[in-house]
Amino acid sequence: MQILFAGWQQLQSIWPNISLVLGLLWLLYIALLGAWILLQKREPIATLSWLLCLALLPFIGFLIYHFLGPTRIKRQNLKRSKAKAGLMPLTEANLSGNASDLMRVSAAASGYAPASALSVDLLVNGIQTYDALLAAFARATHHIHLEYYIFEPDKTGARIRDALIEQARRGIRVRLLLDRLGSKNADEAFLRPLREAGAEIEFFHPYFFKRLWRPEINLRSHRKIVVIDGCTGFTGGINITDDENEAIRDDAYVDLHFRISGEIVRWLQLAFVADWLYAGGRFAADDRYFPVPSETAGPVTAQVLAAGPDTPFEPIHRAQVFAINAARKRVLLVTPYFVPSESAMMALTSAALRGVDTALVVPLRSDNLMVTLAARSYFDDLARAGVRVYEFPRMLHTKALLVDDATAIVGSSNFDHRSFRLNFELSVLFEDAGVSDRLARVLYAYLGESARFDPRLKPSFVSRLAQAGARLFSPLL
Repeated sequence: MQILFAGWQQLQSIWPNISLVLGLLWLLYIALLGAWILLQKREPIATLSWLLCLALLPFIGFLIYHFLGPTRIKRQNLKRSKAKAGLMPLTEANLSGNASDLMRVSAAASGYAPASALSVDLLVNGIQTYDALLAAFARATHHIHLEYYIFEPDKTGARIRDALIEQARRGIRVRLLLDRLGSKNADEAFLRPLREAGAEIEFFHPYFFKRLWRPEINLRSHRKIVVIDGCTGFTGGINITDDENEAIRDDAYVDLHFRISGEIVRWLQLAFVADWLYAGGRFAADDRYFPVPSETAGPVTAQVLAAGPDTPFEPIHRAQVFAINAARKRVLLVTPYFVPSESAMMALTSAALRGVDTALVVPLRSDNLMVTLAARSYFDDLARAGVRVYEFPRMLHTKALLVDDATAIVGSSNFDHRSFRLNFELSVLFEDAGVSDRLARVLYAYLGESARFDPRLKPSFVSRLAQAGARLFSPLL
């Protein structure tokens, strides 16, 4: 420190006005970057958080913003719109006259119309999900499409990869789309046998040192999509990793997936193909990828909600807030990351204040300390409004919302700013009493294993300060 101080004094003696010059440069830096951030038109709290970061951390704050801040929504919207342009005629659909207000809003926000499902099977945790995937792979006759955020080169990943290799050698068209950041460990050595078997592999937003001028650490594809022969689909919250396989790890994440069939799979396929084309893959659409559904509609009403920075109306966020505001009996929200927007927080507390049985279940400790601290900063306000808050003892990775008797939203989207605005997410909205009942059994089982938050137990001053700080910077997480 003494050396730095002596060096600074020596520099001042050579250049007496250096303090003034540096001060003016700092002001110019704040003004230019501040204007850029303001033009992004984020929520005020997010804008203020970034301005504070830039002001308190000169230059370092710029590097943080360079990698994490820009959304480039217009550019991404343009590219993805071109990707979708040739596919939309395949799945044209009109809203029926009896579509609910929630589905009408969701369709207008996302561009995905309601559809029917012949079957919906809940898959609890990794073992059920991976076994169901492998069984579906074995029945494939034409193609297998997969899109994942995390695909680890571990025992679970190798098992899924080897099954795909077997199908590719059998002549099945296998396409695998991985997020480059989430699946960073899936290197060429791990994927080469799959490529050699004839499978096609693409990466969503690759990042390399040569592209540091245009980093894409944000804007990740957090989606989990599997489509087989255009007739069977899988989606939910489970990645391909030992971390979610209770057969390998006793502390595996608790999570949820589901298998669907029927007309709704066409929309799931559309989401995958749009992402595939956007990532640079080739695709020639025909009826084998989008088979014409049977004239008999399925008994379950469902709707794909595909959201991301290319959709300006935040379809999943909007659908969740709309559903909570419309609740009359109950609201049960399960999420690993709880960093709500102002509108979402208002919806939850308003539901509780008007007498709706409102409950939130989060993990006691998530895999992100900052998010855990930020989430706890909201608990007192929720409890005062009458929201029951529960903390699950293990890492709870399920993302689900249950409203009243027949409305459920399940998928990849967390209840936080990143999922609402920065990542590409996919959930499915169900309006069906049977699906809601089966989902309720799983979610209330979580609640039964959880400890209820007691607002009378005050944390220490240091804990409260850490929570407040994490909340302040939560829009940056």
